[in-house]
Amino acid sequence: MFDLRPVGYILGLLTIVLGLSMLFPMALDLADGNPNWQAFAVCAIIAVALGASISLASANFDFGQMNVRQAFILTTATWVVLPLIGAMPFVLGAPDVSLTDAYFEAVSGMTTTGSTVFPGLDALPRGVNLWRGILQWLGGLGIVIVALIFLPVMRVGGMQFFRAEGFDTLGKVLPRAIDISKGLVMAYVALTLACMAAYGLLGMTPYEAVVHALTTLSTGGFSTTDQSFAAFSGPAEYAAVLFMILAAVPFIRFIQMASGDPWALLRDVQVRAFLRWIGYACAAVILWRLLVLGDHWEPTVRQTLFNIVTVFTGTGYSSADVTQWGSFPFAVLFIVGLIGGCTASTVCSVKVFRFMVLREALIAEFRRLLRPSIVVAPRLDGRPIERDVIDSVMAFTVLFFLTLGVTAVLLSLTGLSTRTAITAAWTSVANIGPAFGPEVSAAGSVEAFPVSAKWIMIAAMILGRLELLSVFVLFTLRFWRD
Repeated sequence: MFDLRPVGYILGLLTIVLGLSMLFPMALDLADGNPNWQAFAVCAIIAVALGASISLASANFDFGQMNVRQAFILTTATWVVLPLIGAMPFVLGAPDVSLTDAYFEAVSGMTTTGSTVFPGLDALPRGVNLWRGILQWLGGLGIVIVALIFLPVMRVGGMQFFRAEGFDTLGKVLPRAIDISKGLVMAYVALTLACMAAYGLLGMTPYEAVVHALTTLSTGGFSTTDQSFAAFSGPAEYAAVLFMILAAVPFIRFIQMASGDPWALLRDVQVRAFLRWIGYACAAVILWRLLVLGDHWEPTVRQTLFNIVTVFTGTGYSSADVTQWGSFPFAVLFIVGLIGGCTASTVCSVKVFRFMVLREALIAEFRRLLRPSIVVAPRLDGRPIERDVIDSVMAFTVLFFLTLGVTAVLLSLTGLSTRTAITAAWTSVANIGPAFGPEVSAAGSVEAFPVSAKWIMIAAMILGRLELLSVFVLFTLRFWRD
């Protein structure tokens, strides 16, 4: 008999945390004199009661014996079930939308995608926008923990490469998960507070600084205004670039730096490659805009740096209409969105690590073709890349692009234009945020999409956030056999 008690216990605790988090937007709306606080109060009570009931009913198990199959179920259940709880305030209170739209917004938040179906963000109660930011912040923290602890154990997409330096807890995930989670929470909170302070010093109101710090460090991209970051153009864009990059590098490096290794971040070959690739993309687009379009120097550098980094990291803010820059810059943005940031960060997409593994595997294969007698062992960051890691990375990459193509086809079958379907698939599977096309509103909302298209995007966002394989494996008969 398959034991789901560990899954239920942890899921119940997470539901309690989510319910208690609703007290923050409730307090803000109450302070504003907005009656929407009542919706958050009711939802908080429901979430805490439900979570406590589930946890108490599942508490009689050995806490240190969660196995790998239970970890697979827990990761998927977290990003499927918790958004249902997070969506409740959107249905019972402002903006009083359908379950589909509420769940879409909550999934987009917790997967840190950043696509929205809410028009008129400026007119929403402040508690609603704060709640959207909290959903992204919690989702970003959760995925870092999953990427550092669960995915290496589950051997998803080559993540077993990081077991030696992370947490080799095969068969006993929970005890080490608690240890690493403490360090991650401290690093995540510290960076968020620093981002809040920077935004406040650069002209944002305390409310704006809090919400945008939450959605910057989670690389989520929800904003308090339909203008997104265009409402804060100037020095704040440079601050956002810095913190988006910090959120897109391995969080384990911050823990190592705090433990007395100040160069841990820059020694990481993945981080160095990530920074180089950002530089290449920015330089190409800046030169295009200066030489072909004749744009002015400072706005060109600032806007290009900001919008490339926000797509590269999957944050999804915008500070300019990138479709006006021409086909070449748009192609660059599309490509960097498919690359993504580093592993064990809040970023999704394919990630730099996997492209580096593929590159090393191809180089080794070419060398074997030229000199069949030699033995070539691909290496990354001084460590040999095992064959199972290469196979896992190749399987993930093929599945990623296959999922992207199937999602685009399915979206086009709902009646969306080709451009909209492709960019909506791109933004969903890679958890980037913006979509482009005639069905997308001027403010970036996908509210006008058919209901079927929204559910396809919901599924794609969850699949992309959880590295595809960890979800697809649940649909195999062998997974459920004893």
